[in-house]
Amino acid sequence: MDMTMDASQMSMTFFSNTITPLFSSKWTPKSAGAYAGTCIFLIVLAVIYRGSFTLKHYLEYKWLEKTMQRRYVVVADKTPVSERISSDADSKTAVLSVNGVEENVKVVHSPIRHVQPWRFSVDVPRALLVMIMGGVGYLLMLAVMTFNVGYFMSVVAGIFIGELVFGRFYPVESH
Repeated sequence: MDMTMDASQMSMTFFSNTITPLFSSKWTPKSAGAYAGTCIFLIVLAVIYRGSFTLKHYLEYKWLEKTMQRRYVVVADKTPVSERISSDADSKTAVLSVNGVEENVKVVHSPIRHVQPWRFSVDVPRALLVMIMGGVGYLLMLAVMTFNVGYFMSVVAGIFIGELVFGRFYPVESH
């Protein structure tokens, strides 16, 4: 007797059944232990999904930091940076003191352009990471769309655990 369900037998209301297929008919738990293993897999996948947002934010910060440390070449017939700083209205004169040695310095705010130039070393990894994040997100959505209570609760629990683990590493942006 075949105990699996096909799409025509699936209800559009939440149900609890330990033999609900996940992602394909080949992945149908045949026992309570296999069902528990599938739920654990969904929890881990949801934690990874939540962690990927933190990873992306961390990488964006590192890429921006690296951009800000780049050295730029002064082009002929262009005003040198030192002259632009001295004439910049936003620059401030200050005294820097280290171990009793004082030095006059100009303090300027380095403007960050909202759109950085395209770079292979940044944009390709960013696109790959977002592609993976999208794929994992859609897999989690498909698991929830089975309307299996265990699968749904596993995804929600995984997001909760992921936030417990990774939430503090994702800073609150001030607006």
